[in-house]
Amino acid sequence: MTAFVALLRAVNVGGTGKLPMSELKAMCEAIGFEAVRTYIASGNVVFTSRKAESAVRKALEGRLETYAGKAIVVMVRTAAEMQAVLNNNPFPKAPGNRTVAIFLDAKPPADTLTALRHRKDEEIGLGAREIYVHYGDGMGQSKLVIPAAKAGTARNMNTIATLAKMAADL
Repeated sequence: MTAFVALLRAVNVGGTGKLPMSELKAMCEAIGFEAVRTYIASGNVVFTSRKAESAVRKALEGRLETYAGKAIVVMVRTAAEMQAVLNNNPFPKAPGNRTVAIFLDAKPPADTLTALRHRKDEEIGLGAREIYVHYGDGMGQSKLVIPAAKAGTARNMNTIATLAKMAADL
C-alpha cells in the first residue's frame, strides 16, 4: 500500500466548487482507498491505495466529475513526494503562511520564470513538479501572474507540512 496526498483544485475557495469534506472522504472510500482522512475544507485528502498514482488520479477525478457535473483537477503525490516538496522549499526561513508550492502535473515549463508578470517582491523557485513562491507582502497583496501555474493548485508550507506528516503516519 502506498500513502498518497490528493489536492483538489478550486474546491471551497471563494464560494466556488462547494464540496463537503465528508463527501470527499466517502467518495475516496467508495473508490477503494483506505485510511482516508481529509484536512481543512480546501480539498486535501490523504489515504492509502494499491493503485499507481495515475490510476488514483483518474479514479478520483472521475468520481468528482460525476458528483460536481464538471471536471475537477486533482494533483496527487506520494507521501515521500510530499515530504520532498517540503524539504526542497527554497525559502525555508520565510514564514510558512507566506510561502506556497503550486502543484503541477509535470515539470514547470522552461519559460516559467521569464513569463512572470507583475512581479514585485515575490521570490520564485522551481521544483520537480512545483513552483515555489514566497510572497513577501503576503499573497493577498500580490499582483503576480504565473502563466505556468494556471492549471495548478497552491498550498502554503504550513499545510504541506501537515499533509506530509499525515501521509507519513499512514
